[in-house]
Amino acid sequence: MKKIILLAFPLFLFTLTITAQDSIQIKKNTLSEQMTDAFDKSNSYQEYKVVKKTQLTTLRRNILDSVSTLQKRIALMESELARERIAVDSLGQNLKTTQQNLIKAKEKEDGIAIFGILTSKATYNSIMWGIIVILLLISGFLFYRFLNSHKITNAAQLSMAEMEIELEDYRRNSLEREQKLRRKLQDEVNKNRKA
Repeated sequence: MKKIILLAFPLFLFTLTITAQDSIQIKKNTLSEQMTDAFDKSNSYQEYKVVKKTQLTTLRRNILDSVSTLQKRIALMESELARERIAVDSLGQNLKTTQQNLIKAKEKEDGIAIFGILTSKATYNSIMWGIIVILLLISGFLFYRFLNSHKITNAAQLSMAEMEIELEDYRRNSLEREQKLRRKLQDEVNKNRKA
């Protein structure tokens, strides 16, 4: 790991110097200074600033150059990071394999094979009693839920029957009101025709 870092660090400094020199040759000053310079040299029209197209083109080109340089640096760093991750992953995998081999060797010393799985006697007893207790708890919980659901269903059916009766009463009352309103309307229409 240290060797990779020691090899990658000078390479990183070398690429940093190369890109820094390129950016110095292309640009006379920073992008912020270029933007300030373009703003200062621009004319004002009402509340707007009028900037020369050449200044905008130069500024745009410099920004794009800076972005592409940074993208190249990012890509280089990401590739180095990916290589380092691969190395770390392989070391981690080797460590896991070694630990698994050690665990298997210890289990073979003091375990019993049940269904092809090595377990100790104490673990086997704990697992079996744990499974029995869990199954009893689950069946008790499910029975409780069944009883509770049955009560809720009965209450919902009773409530639904009451609501249907109320709905039927409401419909009948609404129909009677509607008929009364129609009669009154017809009476008013008849009065207006006679008048």
